[in-house]
Amino acid sequence: MTNILVIDPEKCTSCRLCELACSQRNDGTFRPTWSRIDVTIKVDEAFYFPRVCFQCEDSPCVDVCPTSALYRDEKTGAVVLEQSLCNECRMCEVGCPYGVIQCRDGKARKCELCGGDPECVRFCSPGALRYESGDTWPQAARQAYADRLQALAKEAQA
Repeated sequence: MTNILVIDPEKCTSCRLCELACSQRNDGTFRPTWSRIDVTIKVDEAFYFPRVCFQCEDSPCVDVCPTSALYRDEKTGAVVLEQSLCNECRMCEVGCPYGVIQCRDGKARKCELCGGDPECVRFCSPGALRYESGDTWPQAARQAYADRLQALAKEAQA
């Protein structure tokens, strides 16, 4: 199994350095709105929740892309976006069950695991983000986390 990005929201301090590191690496600018990771902040509950692509095995974003701009990288296991094929239809954004693909400024953005060396992990000093073997985090735990994320996303939309 390939490595996965593991998120421990209990360790997140909402410093948002992951967002800055991501936008700098991918776009050459410190612009959190362009980041491929998003820290959702629930102030009343003092809960911070980093949201990032799960690189789903069934990849609904890939299935709905009409131009085949999204594909799975065999080396990293990440779903990768070939920007030159993207027609900006936003179907990937709609198809993502966790709301982590974003289309802004005429460009789709999603986590591609930085080619196997996620920048966000390197800058997460509290250890809320880790990049490790998918074998160390069982499927049941990933699904429970994904379900929690999906519930929070629906709550935020309400």
